[in-house]
Amino acid sequence: MLMLNRRAIVAGAGALALARPSFAQTRKIKVAAIYTVPVEQQWVSRIHLALNAAVARGEAEYVWSENVSNSDYERVMREYAQKGMDLVVGEAFGVERAARKVASDFPKTAFLIGSSFGPSGRNFSVFDNWIQEPAYLTGLVAGGMTKSNLIGMVGGYPIPEVNRLMHAFMDGARETNKNVKFLVTFIGSWFDPPKAKEAAFAMIDRGADILYAERFGVSDAAKERGKLAIGNVIDTQPQYPQTVVASAIWHMEATIDRAITKVRDGSFTAEDYGQFSTMKFGGASLAPFGTFEDKIPAEIKALVKSREAEIREGMYRVNVNDSEPRSTP
Repeated sequence: MLMLNRRAIVAGAGALALARPSFAQTRKIKVAAIYTVPVEQQWVSRIHLALNAAVARGEAEYVWSENVSNSDYERVMREYAQKGMDLVVGEAFGVERAARKVASDFPKTAFLIGSSFGPSGRNFSVFDNWIQEPAYLTGLVAGGMTKSNLIGMVGGYPIPEVNRLMHAFMDGARETNKNVKFLVTFIGSWFDPPKAKEAAFAMIDRGADILYAERFGVSDAAKERGKLAIGNVIDTQPQYPQTVVASAIWHMEATIDRAITKVRDGSFTAEDYGQFSTMKFGGASLAPFGTFEDKIPAEIKALVKSREAEIREGMYRVNVNDSEPRSTP
């Protein structure tokens, strides 16, 4: 199964602003991140990468905790706040109320938290991987590449952040293939590659010849059975050169850099950072086709290029559908 190189990763709605009168522009801010999964997991790896980039620029000091259970999340948040961290980054999908309570108890600490809901108080900002635009583009490719007209999709949980990516992908596939059908499964975990792999095997057994790999493990199944896969959040084609056709990439740098700047100049407020994960702000992109550059039909590549330009120019808007996607056969 795929595991990103850990050493490379590690190295590699209030109006009041937080008062930070002592912050000089050259001061390194103290950042802590709390992750419920390993830093190798694709979603978390992108946050980790962006924070390490800030460290490399001399803008931040960064520590993190990984594999933190939901039951322990509040305690870890409080400990970091009590230690005087300037910015706490994390995800609150299973601990929304507790996370917001911690933020309200530490009004001088900035919190930037992945969430299905909006900002709150004066210091609880939220972000999201709004990469439905490149997900739609990968759908265009998948619809044009499937031979069986059946695509399998394996996700973690049916939450809005996942649902909208799957729907965007499905919309793209339907645009280039009116006969395409989908098998959809959620494994009930953010990081269980063996379970995702088994779910993918089951879809291949039912005739799926392309798999949407929202979770790790899916591309392994595709590789073993000689099928194709579509990547999500990170580009795994180097690890699967004959399997991963295209990937929707999340770039967390725009979000992290904005938060760090606002903390440093004392202007951090509770706001929604979601838009900074879109293509317009450099928060998302379509990975290069690489080894599949000459295998994707020319007319499909032309359509993808055209749609990508229209999205960046604001002339095409990808539909956002947060409802749970269903199998269609």
